[in-house]
Amino acid sequence: MRAALVAGSDAGHAFPVFALAELLQDNDIEAVVYTGSRWIEKATTRGLDVRELPGLTASAADDDTDAGDKLSARAARMSLQLAPVLAELEPDLVVGDVITVCGGWAAETIGAPWVELSPHPLYQPSVGLPPVGSGLEPGTGLSGRVRDALMRAATGRSIRVGQQQRAAARVGIGLHPVQPHPGARLIATLPALEVPRPDWPDGAEVVGPLLWEPTDTVLPRPPGDAPLVVIAPSTAVTGSTGLVEAALAALDPRVLGRPVRAVVSGLDPDVGDLPSWAVAGHGRQDELLHDAALVICGGGHGMLAKSMLAGVPQVLVPGGGDQWELAQRARRWGSAAVVRPTTVESLAAECRKVLDNKSFTDAARRGARTGVDVVDPVAVCVGAARP
Repeated sequence: MRAALVAGSDAGHAFPVFALAELLQDNDIEAVVYTGSRWIEKATTRGLDVRELPGLTASAADDDTDAGDKLSARAARMSLQLAPVLAELEPDLVVGDVITVCGGWAAETIGAPWVELSPHPLYQPSVGLPPVGSGLEPGTGLSGRVRDALMRAATGRSIRVGQQQRAAARVGIGLHPVQPHPGARLIATLPALEVPRPDWPDGAEVVGPLLWEPTDTVLPRPPGDAPLVVIAPSTAVTGSTGLVEAALAALDPRVLGRPVRAVVSGLDPDVGDLPSWAVAGHGRQDELLHDAALVICGGGHGMLAKSMLAGVPQVLVPGGGDQWELAQRARRWGSAAVVRPTTVESLAAECRKVLDNKSFTDAARRGARTGVDVVDPVAVCVGAARP
């Protein structure tokens, strides 16, 4: 069996595809990944077959801030470039990232079966939930249901406009205006971060987080035995700015009121002078979290899932995108405190609260245990592949 996996270059979307490719390879399935060139060398050294995704680089006429265009006209252009590449590869299955729409469209063009990968909870609109991004839990009682219905109506026009844009783009490349459902959907999250809905799509399976470490480097810890706090700035362009500086200021013993040790962990953490109780670098986060008492991050799914799987509570400083939604889900689960707007004092207060209250750690560990109730993503892929 041969599978082609397609994702954009954002770490939050490329890394889960690399993780799935490794799982496929471990099961004697050939996996070829198409993504941004920035990851090719790094992933190739880890034994993956990674190639550049055609058309991913924006042209001068493209507006990367226009999500509707990226998911329609630009997706159509990329699928026209990707389809002949996939036809030559002759995959038995195509796995397309949920926002890298060209993967599914190109598979459809060449007649290959495909599945959709969501590297986070299911964000498809639901008749039983408030709009994703609001951070609200489903309303209860008449007033709660009315609130959710009004919010869905307010966002419904934008959704319809996006659907019309995609339908026109599909017709322009010879596809039916209505996209058929994928053979399956891989929802790569923990059940603890998912929200029950009355209209769960057929074929959508929660498969657990697909996490991939881009390095084998082990970061040193600051000396001493004070609690270890991991500060993880977001890899997303919509992440909260100034997180590292605010976190270090909040963790200063004179502000926090106690000693801690801190590790700033990121792909390329840009940190100036560090206090003696902190270090910074690019290293394995899964290994680092084994020693951590607390994670401070933006609430992106990758770091949130890693910390929950490690049983480590979080203080979340959400930026844009889906970070507010995920932060509120973690807060409701009980594993996280959320800080917004952010001041050094408010961040320090929430760090003290989480460090002093064992219930946050207990909730993170309960969240990790929900990972036993997931479906094997390899089995889903094999079941959806060409016979």
